[in-house]
Amino acid sequence: MAQKQEEEDKVRLDKWLWAARFYKTRALAKAAIESGKVHHRGERCKPGKEPRVGDEFEIRTGFDEKTIVVQALSIVRRGAPEAQTLYVETQASIAKREQAAAMRKAGASGLTTDGKPSKKQRRDLFKFRGSGNDD
Repeated sequence: MAQKQEEEDKVRLDKWLWAARFYKTRALAKAAIESGKVHHRGERCKPGKEPRVGDEFEIRTGFDEKTIVVQALSIVRRGAPEAQTLYVETQASIAKREQAAAMRKAGASGLTTDGKPSKKQRRDLFKFRGSGNDD
């Protein structure tokens, strides 16, 4: 029994994120960590980092960015209600996420387009990116 408790104290971050149901697979969790979508104390993490109870992580998934505090460790992926007991999201994070969702819903995300770009706009884009023909 002591061996099992010791194993749960030493859990990899990618495995914990998978068990907490932030990502569907460990491979996706590892890829997210390596691409800089998971931060601890303002710094990027590595997949092998060992989270501790009380650690605070910033996790970006899709449009949302969550700040969570680790409440418990687990290496086993269980149902969503049990996975939600592994962490708690901060109140500031919840408020920020709800505000961002309301802005997206209202269409004020800052990404306004008038539809498809014109032929001149496409040429300018290609020229800007450097992928245009060098005539």
